[in-house]
Amino acid sequence: MPLGDISTLLVWGAATAFTIALIAHSAALARVADASSREHRQAALATPARRAGDPSANSPASGGVATVAVASPDSGDQGQASDGVASWRSTGIARSTTYLGVTLLLVGIVLRGLAAGRWPTANMYEFTLVGILVAALVHLAVRRTRTIPFLGVVVMGMSVLALVLALNAFYIRADQVQPALQNYWLVIHVGVAIAATGIFTVAFATSLLQVLQDARQTGRSHVATSWRAADGLRRALSRWRITGPAWSWLSTVPPARQLEALSFRLNAVGFVLWTLTLIGGAIWAEQAWGRYWGWDPKEVATFVAWVVYAGYLHARTTRGWAGRRAAYFVFVGYAVVLANFTVVNLLVAGKHSYSGI
Repeated sequence: MPLGDISTLLVWGAATAFTIALIAHSAALARVADASSREHRQAALATPARRAGDPSANSPASGGVATVAVASPDSGDQGQASDGVASWRSTGIARSTTYLGVTLLLVGIVLRGLAAGRWPTANMYEFTLVGILVAALVHLAVRRTRTIPFLGVVVMGMSVLALVLALNAFYIRADQVQPALQNYWLVIHVGVAIAATGIFTVAFATSLLQVLQDARQTGRSHVATSWRAADGLRRALSRWRITGPAWSWLSTVPPARQLEALSFRLNAVGFVLWTLTLIGGAIWAEQAWGRYWGWDPKEVATFVAWVVYAGYLHARTTRGWAGRRAAYFVFVGYAVVLANFTVVNLLVAGKHSYSGI
C-alpha cells in the first residue's frame, strides 16, 4: 500500500480516537454537571438554615462559586463515589485516546511528507492536519496543570470537525508542488502560521469558558429580566440560565480571572508566532514575486488578524481592558483567522491560490 494511503488511514484513525476522547470528555463533564447540580439543589434547600445559623456560608445560587468535592470510592456516600469513579474513568479514557490520536496524526503527517517528498504543509489539507496536531498538543500541555472537561470538549470537537472536513473536502493526493513552493520558507512561514493557529484555537476555547464563568460569577443572565413580546420564550429558557443549576458545573473550573490569564498567555505566544508569519511571508514574497507587500487578499487577511490580536494585547496590558471585553477581542481575532483559512482560500482569488485546497 502506498505511503500516502497509509497516511490517510492513520488520519482517519486519529479522527476516530479524537471522537472517543470527545465522548469521554463529554461524559466527564456530564458527571461533573450532575454532581454540581445536586450540590446546587442541596445548597438551595439549606439556604434558610444557613441564614438562621451560619451567615458566612456561600450559596451557588447567590452568585458565589462553590467547589464540588467528588467523593472517593470508599466514602459513605455511594452516589458521589460512583460519580467520582465514573468521572475519573472518563477522564482517563479521554487522556489516553487524545495521546493515541496525537500519535496517529503525527505518524500520518510524517508519512504524508515522505510520500510527497517534501515538508507536508503545502495545501489546506496538510495545513489542517498539522494545525490540529498543534492544538491537541497545546491542550495536552494545558491539562497537565488542570483537567477541565469543557476545554477538552471544545478542542476535541473542533479537532474532529476539522479532520473530517479535511478528509472529505480538502484532501488531495500527496505529490510535489509548484516551484514557487519548493523553498525552505514553506517550512518557516507556513509552519509558524500553523503553530500560531493551533495555539489560537486553545486560547479561543479558554476565552469561551472564561465568558461563561464570568457570567455565572457576576450573576449575569439575560433570561432574568423581561423580554417583553418574547417573554414566553424567556420563561421557557429560564431553566438554562447561566446562574441556574444546569450550569452549576462551572463551580468546578478555575475562576474567570485565572482563565483570562491563561488565554492571555496563549494569545501572547500565538501573536509572536503570527508576527513571524507576517515577516516570513514578506521576505518570501520578495524572493518569489519581487516585492514585500502587494495587498494580496491573503496578505490583507493575515494583517487584519495581526491588528486584532495586537489591539487585544494593547488593550489588555496598557488600557486595563479585562474580562468579557478582552474575551470578545479573542473571538473576533479567531474568527478572522478562520476566515483567512477558509473564505480567503476558497472564495477569493489571489497569488496564494496556487497552493490548492
